[in-house]
Parts: sequence; structure tokens; C-alpha cells
Amino acid sequence: MALRQRAGAGLRRAARGGPLPLVLGLYAAAAVVATLPAIASFGSAYIADGGEGNGEPAAGDHLQAVYRFWLVGHRLEQGATPWLDPYSFQPLVEPQTVLAGWPFGLLFWPLEAAFGPVVAWNLLLLGTIVAAGAFTYGWLRALALPPVAAALGGLAFALAPYRLAQSGVHLLAWVAVFLPLALLAYERARSSPRPRALHAWGALAAAALVSVPLSGQPHLALGVVPLVAVYAALRFAPTAAAWAAGGLLASVGVGLAIHLTIVRGSAESGGRSLQEVGEFSAEWVDVLSRWQLGGLEEFVYVGWLLPVLAGAGAVVLWRQGARALALLLGAAAVVPVVLALGTNLPLYGWLWDAFPPLRYPRVPGRLLPIANLALAALAAVAISRLLAASGRRAAATAAVLTALVAADLLVFPLGASDADERNEAYAALREEPDGRILELPLFEPGIHHGSVYDAYQLQAPRERPGGYSTLVPQPAFDFFFQRNRLSCGIWLPGDEETLRELGVEHVLFHRGMYEQGDVPGAWFGWQSLVEHGFAPVARGGRVTLLARGDGAAPAPVPEPSRAEPFLCEGWRERTMRERQGLLWLYGSGTVQLDVSAIAETPAALWVDGVRVDETVVAGTARLEAELDGERWHALVLEIPRLLDADPPRGLMLGAIRLR
Repeated sequence: MALRQRAGAGLRRAARGGPLPLVLGLYAAAAVVATLPAIASFGSAYIADGGEGNGEPAAGDHLQAVYRFWLVGHRLEQGATPWLDPYSFQPLVEPQTVLAGWPFGLLFWPLEAAFGPVVAWNLLLLGTIVAAGAFTYGWLRALALPPVAAALGGLAFALAPYRLAQSGVHLLAWVAVFLPLALLAYERARSSPRPRALHAWGALAAAALVSVPLSGQPHLALGVVPLVAVYAALRFAPTAAAWAAGGLLASVGVGLAIHLTIVRGSAESGGRSLQEVGEFSAEWVDVLSRWQLGGLEEFVYVGWLLPVLAGAGAVVLWRQGARALALLLGAAAVVPVVLALGTNLPLYGWLWDAFPPLRYPRVPGRLLPIANLALAALAAVAISRLLAASGRRAAATAAVLTALVAADLLVFPLGASDADERNEAYAALREEPDGRILELPLFEPGIHHGSVYDAYQLQAPRERPGGYSTLVPQPAFDFFFQRNRLSCGIWLPGDEETLRELGVEHVLFHRGMYEQGDVPGAWFGWQSLVEHGFAPVARGGRVTLLARGDGAAPAPVPEPSRAEPFLCEGWRERTMRERQGLLWLYGSGTVQLDVSAIAETPAALWVDGVRVDETVVAGTARLEAELDGERWHALVLEIPRLLDADPPRGLMLGAIRLR
């Protein structure tokens, strides 16, 4: 009742402007402080996770986001649909629908044109911090909380450690600002005396809601939709609720459309395994730890002081008679934190089975921004009571609380991630004849190292069979698993023809990515490219552009030791992780490979592109071949059947003898 009686007066004060400029200044200052030390490299490095790039951009989801933001403006300039990616995984699959461009790509477009991608990203990231605080402040003011309490609630959401840490690498944190915006717009719609303003605010609420899944975050929508639905029912107003219902239905429709048109046709159509979820599940200590003990995805710290204030705020709401709102915000504060524990929660496995949508996010903490907002709102209620009880000391109390809230939440999770905006090799590619490109080393489509190649697309857009997406159809994964050996310089019959059929005319050789991705065999990769008719034409830093033609050049990396066998990617110790186990061996004579398997397994041996031996391994077995000439020889140990699938069991490599 008290909230309803004071809401009209609060809205009228907000309409007159009030302390909004000071509040925005507070959030701008908070954004600068919270992004230290990364912001010190504002013009030259991405504010992200602080990765080092070994002379190239540091891999991370921020580069994928930058690429998809850029696609929006790039495609609009061409008069094409801005949600299609015409470059990645071509011509293996149809152009992929990408959703992460909405709505930030529209803002990124002019900023990138004016300042370049690094500054554009950094400006938008700072803007999302300010927006997170401002929208929360506006919502809490619409609930008739006093300005200082609402401002501190906004500060708590702006500085929420999980949201802030994710903002450098994942659009989840950016998209989370639509939740307080939707709640603010709903409150303004339900209290607006003028029909035109009512419908304008209602439409904004609906647009904010549908933007959550439309921007590529259907997992967050799983929590936003029920929260806003219950909120609108508790604070019901016919027209405002109708707009909210429309936005909620549209959100559900978009989520279903994403599942049916994108997810169902991808390699992740069956969802994630419970084992994958377990790898990204937080532990109880992560809720209270200010340090990233298990990595970014398990970093679910919510503060020490803030939960105490939130608990007190829930009690205040209960005593004021707003019990339903207290229960809703309390549940919103607790449930996402509990779910973030994933498989460390005894009942999570049962819930994962019973509720199919939970099978698709591999990170169970994706709903944490909802808890961050609920904690901030409840804490603001408690702060309003503390300020009211302080009397003449209210200003001093507000200053102390501001310092305490900031100290409780500031964890400085962001760092400066390396960038490479003007690479001479990609500049030279722009002047080369048309043709698709291949970037080495290859990375599995769902592995984030492919984001570096996304970033370079801004400098010289070309179709390529590689890319970075967990939702691409299976043919893109098949290409990687069948051709990944090219990274280590091992070519088999048909590889040259396949590249020509794909229209690959240029190769970009990335020394930095061999190091950054811990991919062995860079020297072999270079030597084999030259042997198969590719010659270097330009070099930019640690990237070399090669084109079809005659010519040779020394490898930009040293030759490995000839004294030991060289194992390529695809081994765990000496156990094959894929259908092919690749290695190089220097010398001549008869080579003998001892192999073993825990169950009957077919095995074949290729040497220098020729299949020379095969057997069925039942326990242990030996494969032999003749090595002709004192030189490096490419050996491929293969499980012949189902080459494009993950092996049910791996061969184990024992002794290698050369006689």
C-alpha cells in the first residue's frame, strides 16, 4: 500500500529530472573505475579478459561479438539482410543466421566507422555499465524509492561482479540491461495518465523483453519471461499488462523459432551433456569468493554486504504489506544462484531431465544477472529504511553506504586484451584476386580460438570454410575433423582437390595462433603449404599471406628436433583423441609402431600419403612400414571406420622403433 501511495509522487519527481545527471555521473565514474586497469589501454586494446595474443588478437568471445556487430553495418551497406553471415563456413553450409547483432550492432556501426572496432567495443561496454545502473535507478524510482536508495541499487547492478566479468567476454551481461529497462517501462506505462505515453512505454517494455532472445540470449530469457510475467500480474494494470503479455509471447515465439531454425539443425541439436554442465558448475565457495577460483563461468560472487542488505530489504517489504513482491524478488535473488551450482546441487540432474530447456546451456550460471538485479533492488529497499532512520545524518550515511557497496562489489575482473586492427597481410589480401581463404591452424568450430579469425574478417572479408560458432551444422565440424591434419602439414590423397573444389586460393598462416592455441607442428604446416604450391606474398606481424604460385621461403618458425618423433594435435599423452593420430618421424629404414586398445579396434597406418599396413588391435599389435629416404616422414595412425565421428575408444601408442 505504501508503495502504491508514493508511486505517483515519485514518478512526478522523476519527470522533473531530479538528480538524474548526478546519478549518471556516478555510474560513468563507476564504469571507469570498475574497468581498471584495462581502460588505461582504451584506444589500443579491448576491454575484455586481459588475454595475450602472441602478436595477434587475444582469442575470446568478445571478438566473435565484434564480428557480428560489424556484420550488421557491413551487410546494411550492401543492401543485404544484416542477420546472415555470408563468410563463415563457406561453402560447407548455407549462410548462417546470427542474432548477436541486435541491437548493439546498430550502435557499433557508426562508432566503428569513426573510431575503429577497439574503441567502438570499449565505448559500448562502458555504455552498458552506465545503462545497467540508469535503468535500474529509473525502475526503483518508479517504485517510489528515494533517489539515494535507488541510485545505490543501480550502482549495485552496474557493478555486479558476475555481470561485469561477463561483459568483457559474453553478451549475456550486455543483454541483461534489458531486464531493468523492461521493468522501468512497465512501471511508467501502468502509471502514465496519457494514452500516448502509456502506449509508448508499453511498446518499449515489449521491445525490451523480445530483445533478450532476439539478441542471441534465449537462455537468459528462460528466467526473464517467468519473472516479468509474475511481476506484471502482481502489479497489474490492464493496458500495460497487455503490452507486457505481447512482449512475453513474442519472446517465447522467438525462442522457439531459434530452436527450430538454428539449434535443431546444428551439431548441438541434442543439447549439452550433464558432464559438460558439470565442467562449468560453480561450487558453494564461489558464491562468496572475490577471486575466480575455477574460471570465469564459475565466478558467481554476489558480495558479502549486498546479500545482507537484500535480506533486510525483503523483511522491510514484507512488513510494509508488499509480501508478494518480497517473495518474487527473494526467489529471483536465490534461485539463479542455486542453479549456478549445477551438478554440485543434488537435485540438478533430476531437474535437467525433467525440464528440457535446461539441457541446452552448458553454463548453469547464465541466469545470474537476474539474481544480481533482485539483490540490488532488495538492498535499495533496506538502504531507503536506513536513510530514513538516519535523520540529519542521512548524507553521511549515504556516503558511507556508497563506499561500502562499491567496496563490496568492486573486483576488477576485466583486463586489456591484445588487438591487431591494421595487419599488413590482411591489407594485402584486399588487393588479391577473388577466392576463398584457409586460415591455419584450423580450430574446431566451437572453440573460441576461431574468434581471432573472425576479428581479421573486418579487415578483409572473404568466404572461408572455417569460423566460430557452436550452432553451425555438422558439415563444418566434419571439415575440421577431416582436415585438421593440414595444420601439422600432413596431407592425404584428395586434400589438394578438396581445397580447389572449395575455391581456396589463399592461405593465412598464423604463427601467433599456433602458439596461442597450443597447436603443434607449425614448421611442418608451413613446409607442406610450400610443397603443395603456395608461396608467401605478404607478411604482417606474425601473419603471412600465401597464394597459389611458384616460390619458396624459409619457414618463420624453427625446425623441431630430429631426434624424437613429433606428435601433432589429437593426442592425450599417447592416446588418440580423434580418429586419426598424426606424427612425424625423421630417418629411414623400417619403422615399427606398437599399439594397444582396451577392446577390439581396427587400425591402419599411412606413411607419406600411402596406406601401408592395417590390423585389428585386440590387446596389443604392431604396425610396420618402410621409410624411404633420410628425411621427415608423415605417419597417420587411423581408426578407418567412421572417420568423421569421435572415437568410442582410442588407440594407445607404445614404442616407436626405427631400424
